[in-house]
Amino acid sequence: MTVFYLKKATKTPETETATTQRVVTDMLAEIEANGEAAVREYAKKLDRWDGEIIVPREEIERRAREVPKHIRDDIDFAVKQVHDFAVAQRRSIEDFSVELHPGVTAGQRVIPVNVVGCYAPAGRYAHIASAYMGVATAKAAGVKTVIACSSPFRGGGIHPYVLYGFKAAGADVVMTLGGVQAIASMAYGLFTGKPADVVVGPGNKFVAEAKRTLFGKVGIDVFAGPSEVAVIADETADPAIVASDLVGQAEHGHESPAWLFTTSKALAAEVMALVPRLIDDLPPTARDAAAAAWRDYGEVIVCDTREEVVEVSDRYASEHLEVHAAELDWWLDKLTCYGSLFLGEETTVAFGDKTSGPNHVLPTKGAARYSGGLSVHKFVKTLTWQRITRDAARRIGEVTARISRLEGMEAHARTADDRLKKYFPNEQFEKGDAVQV
Repeated sequence: MTVFYLKKATKTPETETATTQRVVTDMLAEIEANGEAAVREYAKKLDRWDGEIIVPREEIERRAREVPKHIRDDIDFAVKQVHDFAVAQRRSIEDFSVELHPGVTAGQRVIPVNVVGCYAPAGRYAHIASAYMGVATAKAAGVKTVIACSSPFRGGGIHPYVLYGFKAAGADVVMTLGGVQAIASMAYGLFTGKPADVVVGPGNKFVAEAKRTLFGKVGIDVFAGPSEVAVIADETADPAIVASDLVGQAEHGHESPAWLFTTSKALAAEVMALVPRLIDDLPPTARDAAAAAWRDYGEVIVCDTREEVVEVSDRYASEHLEVHAAELDWWLDKLTCYGSLFLGEETTVAFGDKTSGPNHVLPTKGAARYSGGLSVHKFVKTLTWQRITRDAARRIGEVTARISRLEGMEAHARTADDRLKKYFPNEQFEKGDAVQV
């Protein structure tokens, strides 16, 4: 396999993990010990917020009316796209029952969890899309109570368009909280009295670490890190569009990797020349983030064959994966590790991030090798059930007794024995020999 790095990253997303873990561990311990008082202190210290935590319904309605109609229309359109896709996902999994053996019926029920917490960040940017990605999907799953959180925006309350996104998607409770304290409050049920069963939503490395640490107490969407993009391109790709899409995701933050995998050295060289110019042309905040991300985390890899590109791409398992190449169906068939796949020049990551329908909360840091992104499936439980007739207990009981004794689990075996004796008192069964353990 011939793989050549024209540009290799100097850092990895793990660079400052230990520091982040210490900060988050201390904060969660303080919040668990002191509850809402600790959260209020962190809100005041970190976000300069000492107002109401739960946004009153009348304030949500009032502020929604202040949002210009054309903005409401755009958010409503995007909410419908996300909701409709999630509804289609929900329909793809169904309750069923099946007779596995005469008299042995088993099945599954698909039941939504009761409480979900959805986080939308509002630090460097106002993440309007994140407000509806989680909430609309949870509501499509049938979740009864959806609690939404976002931090104060630049010294005020929740950004008005983020707040409208929560409302339009159907949030039941909205709280003005950011960062670790938001994740902890939803997980512990602070201010609402309703601990979340699942907490979802993107955020910075502290938010991601808080979710990772709390996993087990609550379910989470994905083990998330900085946003990533990879672009697969061959000689048919437009270098200007490829460069634009790499920069488009690098603006997420200083630690956001942008990777190009290509079979064309000429295209790679042109993209590498274009990216710095595109970054220099950005507004200051985006320019600062994208420049650092490309400098420290950007990579350009040239392969001899498209099969080698697939192997490299699957190893990186990027959060977002674009394909600018001929024979898109071939790539769809061969690629296996990505958070979400964007096929063709017309299908940029930004469309998926904001509007097109599939969720934008996706696995990072290689987690796409074993996990997909946020979907309606995250908010439902697939529960099994079974029912057995007395006649069926004859065969099931006899085999169960023998296997249990082979394992040395005599008490298990006797639960089968007792039923065989009760239901079939005049029959003899081969139930195995007890094993001393």
